[in-house]
Amino acid sequence: MSLSNVESQAAEDIERQQRRARRVRNLTNRFRVLIIGRANAGKTTILQRVCNTTEQPKIFNPEGHEIDLSELNPTAQRGEHDIENEMIFESNTAFVFHDSRGFEAGRTSELDKVKEFLQKRSTNNRLEDHLHVIW
Repeated sequence: MSLSNVESQAAEDIERQQRRARRVRNLTNRFRVLIIGRANAGKTTILQRVCNTTEQPKIFNPEGHEIDLSELNPTAQRGEHDIENEMIFESNTAFVFHDSRGFEAGRTSELDKVKEFLQKRSTNNRLEDHLHVIW
C-alpha cells in the first residue's frame, strides 16, 4: 500500500469517527466518563485539565442531591469516592465524571464495584445514562 493510500485511509477513518461522534452528540447532551486509577494519583487534577478549569467539581449522589464536601472528614475528601456519584465541573457541564476510588494491590472489592457499575450502565435504556468513556 502506498503512502498516499495510507493517508487517504487514515483521513476516511477520522471522518467516519467524526460523523459517529456528531450522531452521538445529537442523542445526548453530556458524555459520561469513568476515570480509573490509584487512590490519590491525581485523577481529579487530570479532569480539571481536560475541562480547562482549576475549580473543584460538584459531586452529586445518584438521587441528584449535591454532596457538601465540607461535611466529610478530610480523609474522605481524597481517595474515598462512591463510583455512583457524579462529578461535574460548573465551567464544563458537557461531561459527567465517575471516580473509581482507586485500585489498591491485592483488593478485589473495588474491581467488583467497577464491574457492577459497568453492567448497570450498559443495560440502562437511556443513552445519556450509559458510560461513554473509560479512562
